[in-house]
Amino acid sequence: MTLAHWLPFAIASAIVIIIPGPTVLLVVSYALGHGRRYVLPTTAGVALGDVTSMTTSMLGLGALLAASAAWFAVVKWIGAAYLIYLGVKLWRTPVSDPQAPDISETRKWRVFAHAYCVTTLNPKSIVFFVAFVPQFMDLHARAWPQMAVFEATFVTLATLNAFGYAMLAARARHAIRSKAVQRVVNRSGGTLLVCAGVLAAAWKSASA
Repeated sequence: MTLAHWLPFAIASAIVIIIPGPTVLLVVSYALGHGRRYVLPTTAGVALGDVTSMTTSMLGLGALLAASAAWFAVVKWIGAAYLIYLGVKLWRTPVSDPQAPDISETRKWRVFAHAYCVTTLNPKSIVFFVAFVPQFMDLHARAWPQMAVFEATFVTLATLNAFGYAMLAARARHAIRSKAVQRVVNRSGGTLLVCAGVLAAAWKSASA
């Protein structure tokens, strides 16, 4: 693989990744609610979720979802329902004093699992990888080494992006003094997650 193939992929990936989606919304909501405590678990969940999505795509699951309306619908509705559930949960999250110690009993493995599921259970992402990656491949070189490099590049950028959003949100949390502001943040994020779930449910595969 040459730099002429890799660099356009890296630039296009960075542009796609930096646009906030359901994963970023979840990462930001945890950071705003709990500060830096959950930055690493959410970031790790995003990284593993992207690895899972891209690997399954490369192994053909993305093509199967694109071709089979039944399988696509199953994954789509599971992902959509989970996003709506998280949105409702965030909407109902009670506000707290940012200066008070965080006594939340939410386990870090649950936070990790939430981030992983939101990142993985998105059929749009899986099908997107199938359509996106081949556009940058060198047809005269071996496919698997190229896909490995592309996957490593995308996951690295996505992980750094999630970590950056989480750290910014964690720092912003200390600037929030009003419970009314926290309530607006929680309900806005919850509403966006619900909307993302509704859009995921309405999204159709390329073959539909």
